Amino acid sequence: MEATMHEAKTNLSKLVARALAGEEVILTHGKARTPAVKLVPLAVKRKPGRPIGLYKGQIDLGPEFFEPLPEEELRQWEGKPAKPRRRKRA
Repeated sequence: MEATMHEAKTNLSKLVARALAGEEVILTHGKARTPAVKLVPLAVKRKPGRPIGLYKGQIDLGPEFFEPLPEEELRQWEGKPAKPRRRKRA
């Protein structure tokens, strides 16, 4: 497909979509419609995404997972210093 520079200015996103779909898009210049630019998609390697449910059935959380944390551990997660422990007298 050929398009003039003026057409490219008004329809760039459509021309890019056609190029991404595999169509050859050539932009022409001037009244003679001299070929100037060819739009081609870049060969970019994309990282494969993790499929949803990849570890389904492989991880088991017991009911204790949903219980509240002990006060001391909760303070540590929040970045607060632990309360000093009292020493037992003998």
